[in-house]
Order: sequence, then C-alpha cells, then structure tokens
Amino acid sequence: MKEWFGWHFLQKSRRLRWGTQEVVETGKIYTAKGKLKMCYNGLHASARAIDALLYAPGPIVCRVELLGERIDEEDKSVAQKRRVIVMADATQVLHEFSCHCATAALCLAEVKDKRCWHAIEAKWSWLRGDITDAELTLARNTARDTAWDAACGAAGAAAWDAAKASAKASAWSAARAAAFSATWLLDTCQE
Repeated sequence: MKEWFGWHFLQKSRRLRWGTQEVVETGKIYTAKGKLKMCYNGLHASARAIDALLYAPGPIVCRVELLGERIDEEDKSVAQKRRVIVMADATQVLHEFSCHCATAALCLAEVKDKRCWHAIEAKWSWLRGDITDAELTLARNTARDTAWDAACGAAGAAAWDAAKASAKASAWSAARAAAFSATWLLDTCQE
C-alpha cells in the first residue's frame, strides 16, 4: 500500500485514549489489535489538519504515517499501525485560529453589534496576557447574550457559535467549534 501521511491530535497528557493509554512518543510505531473498524478499532488520522481537529481530544498535534491495512473515509482513515513523525503543543495556534474563524464568521454574517466583536478582541488581549480569565469570561458572556438575542436567523446563530467558540478557554474545543461554525455558515450562504 502507498505511503499515507496525515494528522492526529492527542490530549494534553499525550496519552493514547484507548488501549494501554501509554504516553505517545515521536518516532514510535503504535499497533492496533483486532479487525479494523472506523471509529471503533484501529489508529486514526486525517489527511487534512482541519478534519483531524474535528476529532481532537486535545491540543497536541501530530504528523503521522499510517501503515499496514487501512480503511479510508472522506475525512479520516484508520489503520493497523501509526507512526508519529513529529508532535507539538498547538494550544496557542488553536486559540489564534479560533479568533480568525470567529472573525470570518462574523464578517460573513454581517454582524454589526460591537459586543460580538469585542469578545474576539478580548480573546486576543487574553492571549497577549493583557486581560484576566474573568475579563475574558465577561466578554464571552456578553457576546453570547447579544448573539442569543439575534439568533432568530441562521446567520445570527452561526455568529453566536463562532463568537462563543472564540472565547472558550480550551484552545482545541474553541478552534473546533469555530471552524465548524464558519464552515456551517459558508455552506448556508452558498445555498
């Protein structure tokens, strides 16, 4: 079978979620036992990092190679073996990505209310260390309440999700939710 490289995310502890739950190391090959079954048994990865993010249990990103028998689906693959080529803590990048996705969603939804925009600016300030967690939470809650009031339309709901996601303290879930919201909004606008 042809070489296959992709992306896989791990939880902050860098442990496998299933099986031995051992700490994952760069260069090591991990092997699944039993018959491959998508989402149930095997070692998973996605060809695109954005797809892998949808399944991310945490912010540790790995570039991987899937080896041996493999099953492919549209946004992910599962194989008997997975070799970790390189890994990094993507927490900061994922927080920044969530801000960019939320900004894009608010632009596409043509949200004018400054409170939603303030939540994204607050997140940037928080990332720089200029505001506290409490101040970030206040901005997030204000944006949520504002967007909730405007959630009658699909664009308002998508902007609410994106603004909410941009203010979450957890980088991986914020990026995942913001990316999903932005993608959903793009699909809605193209119909």
